[in-house]
Amino acid sequence: MRFEISKVLDAIEGRVCTDPSLARAVLDLAEVIRYQDIDGGRPASLLRLGMVIDALARQLEEDSVPVYAVVHRALLSDADLTSNERMVVRRWADDGLVEVLDNPGDRMLEVADLLGLPVLTRARFDGLRGRYPWVTDQPGRVVAPVPGAGGPVFIAHVGGGNSPVAGQRSPAGVKLLTRHWRCPESGCALFGGGGGGGAFADLAQVVERSPAAQPPPTLRQGAPTCPRHGTRLGDQGPRPHAEVLAVRIGGLIRRRFVLTEEQPVTIGRAPEEDGGIMLGQWLNDEARRWISRGHVRCELRRATAAGRSEIVVTDVSTNGSGFRPGGSMAEADRIPLAPQQSRVLGQGDMVELYPGVQIGRPDDLPAGAPYTPASVMAEAPTMAMRLPR
Repeated sequence: MRFEISKVLDAIEGRVCTDPSLARAVLDLAEVIRYQDIDGGRPASLLRLGMVIDALARQLEEDSVPVYAVVHRALLSDADLTSNERMVVRRWADDGLVEVLDNPGDRMLEVADLLGLPVLTRARFDGLRGRYPWVTDQPGRVVAPVPGAGGPVFIAHVGGGNSPVAGQRSPAGVKLLTRHWRCPESGCALFGGGGGGGAFADLAQVVERSPAAQPPPTLRQGAPTCPRHGTRLGDQGPRPHAEVLAVRIGGLIRRRFVLTEEQPVTIGRAPEEDGGIMLGQWLNDEARRWISRGHVRCELRRATAAGRSEIVVTDVSTNGSGFRPGGSMAEADRIPLAPQQSRVLGQGDMVELYPGVQIGRPDDLPAGAPYTPASVMAEAPTMAMRLPR
């Protein structure tokens, strides 16, 4: 039992992040873990976060959906959680996967405003229409997770709309995300050089965080400020340009990833490179035989003419790939991409590793098949998930 719970917590860990390019919704972790009516279990359980994430994935019809979690500082020592759960939340905090705050409610709405994210909460924000008009004016920007027949579902809570809907980033958010910020506090996991500091330094992984993955600063009296330490941030210059790509398999987006000029990304059956995108779990036997361990490499290169960046895809496989200009699925339009051959990925273009396995920009890869989710709760013990009927 304990081993199974650890496995599902590891799976949930892969779905929490503070990366503005990948997060699909924002929530208050201290609130979500106390949705006791979802499973009828103990007063607080970290497994409920996984259940809400699964509900979001079902609603968006997309696997590997990450959420941006804000965490009340008291949760790090909450006696209603198990010692293992507290240790996991502390690790997330020191690795910069979640934000630890004294007042997460205000920050949750600020993050949603800056990044254009929907909010998953049962709290009501009717009095904040003047500050955040989208709370009531944009249906789907605030939805409440509630018990459903097969797990949590979302209902309109403020402003109507039962489906989580993203909005536009606010002008302040767009401006903040063009800069790289630094916190003067040593070892700040959000605006420093990565984990390795804080009250739980012994649990932190010392990793170098990409500036492109930094969360948005909080604004205090108009000044960019570290939400965790309350200190004013230093401007370190322009943030590296980043592009989001996605992998569609069998008509469904299974994975999104961020591409920066500093870090190429290899996609394949089981890439050996750090940060590679592994597709093996979603491939059938024929696709596994055709697709190499590392099949294509995506790079973001600075174009010399206009100073803009362009996505370059290079085939590094044994069997080659296909290039589909404008996303056309007509065989007459498919351009063979031989091993070691490269092409620039223009708007609407896709690279096909094998029939039904495509890489492109998320908006260029609409879903075209019934959704079959890969649940983060697959390893959860059944006695911990007494779903209401």
